[in-house]
Amino acid sequence: MAKIKTDIRNAVRRSYGRIASGRAKDGGCCGSNISVKKSAKDISRGIGYSEEEMQEIPEGADMGLGCGNPQLIAEIKEGETVIDLGSGGGIDCFLASRKVGPKGYVIGVDMTPEMLSKSRILARKHRYFNVDFRLGEIENLPVADNTADVIISNCVINLSPKKQRVYDEAYRVLKKGGRIAISDVVLVKELSNEMKQDEKLYCG
Repeated sequence: MAKIKTDIRNAVRRSYGRIASGRAKDGGCCGSNISVKKSAKDISRGIGYSEEEMQEIPEGADMGLGCGNPQLIAEIKEGETVIDLGSGGGIDCFLASRKVGPKGYVIGVDMTPEMLSKSRILARKHRYFNVDFRLGEIENLPVADNTADVIISNCVINLSPKKQRVYDEAYRVLKKGGRIAISDVVLVKELSNEMKQDEKLYCG
């Protein structure tokens, strides 16, 4: 059993760094046999992304790490500023980029250098000039107050050890009248101590 010997944040960073660089043995965010059998696109189709959306994004941006499609409820409009909490390979940022258009702006925040490197390379290669990927923790966003019209997040807040801090930061950077669209997982019962200390289970 892979125990969390350091703090949770470092365990998550290490796990997702392996996924981004292709070093994860089990594949997918959940490290399950399902992830091995299904491609990233199959997983994303199954959680709400359309075929049209799958065709829009750059190859490699979708790693099958989400648990839903926050774009379905975000109602992103042209000219808006969108912040993605835990942007990963950039799938939701690239989709939001098309919706906000050249007058809008998308900021992806991720704490994993390997994920940022991947998404930045894709942004440059495919000429997404209105997308900015920033290194940072979602509990301490590298974003000014009152910046976002919309905040989106896809299966990331559950990984944070300080969830209230995440919401406080989201409120800080959100404009008055702004909105938040989150796709995530929630507990229906308390985890055992053994499960909490298992790095693979926690990061999955």
